[in-house]
Amino acid sequence: MGKAGRLTMPDHQTIYQQAAGRYDRLVSCEDAAGNLLVELNKITSFAGRQIVELGAGTGRLTRLLAPLARTVHAFDLSPHMLAFAAQRFDALPLKNYIFTVADHRAIPLPAASADVVISGWSLCYLAQGDRRAWQPDLELVLDEIHRLLRPHGWLILIETLGTGFETPNPPEKLRPYYDFLESNGCSRTWTRTDYCFETVAEAVDLTRFFFGDELADQLERNCRHRLPECTGFWFFQV
Repeated sequence: MGKAGRLTMPDHQTIYQQAAGRYDRLVSCEDAAGNLLVELNKITSFAGRQIVELGAGTGRLTRLLAPLARTVHAFDLSPHMLAFAAQRFDALPLKNYIFTVADHRAIPLPAASADVVISGWSLCYLAQGDRRAWQPDLELVLDEIHRLLRPHGWLILIETLGTGFETPNPPEKLRPYYDFLESNGCSRTWTRTDYCFETVAEAVDLTRFFFGDELADQLERNCRHRLPECTGFWFFQV
């Protein structure tokens, strides 16, 4: 049990395997100002492009990009998350997407099949926890991305630069990963992607569900339904 008798926050692996609906409700409240797509379009155009998405989850980025793209082939390790994404997409008129279960290090597509490879809040998990061999794994992912990209194609990685902060304050545990990306040729930019919940109660509940007690308690104490967030974009063109 957590403080004041609360259950501790579920680990993210459990969320991705069992709580797709609640997770999707959380991320649907993110980026209230619509800055994500604005920043992505500053990096490159997605119009008519063939896009490969790694770590698609419930299809949050897929829903942004599919209306622009020629095709989006979205991959994730979690069948649970992709089943939720596919169900949501069934209600949309779009038919230019495919959801497939796969590991980032071995994507079942031929070489030079993508104009853009994009991954949102996903590759970071390879560089977290007690894993000591994360750099070789990330090098395998980058090799796979290079294999997938056509000449002049783009890699774009989206990761957190701090939830609960109004200016970039990256998590300490992710700094080596970000340094690794920049040492491998990635440029970086950032924007605000604040969460805006309908009520304070929803803000506290969903924040506690994914981010834990500290941020949730701050929202509850201050009666706030908006949670600031900074998001970074790492990118390069082959």
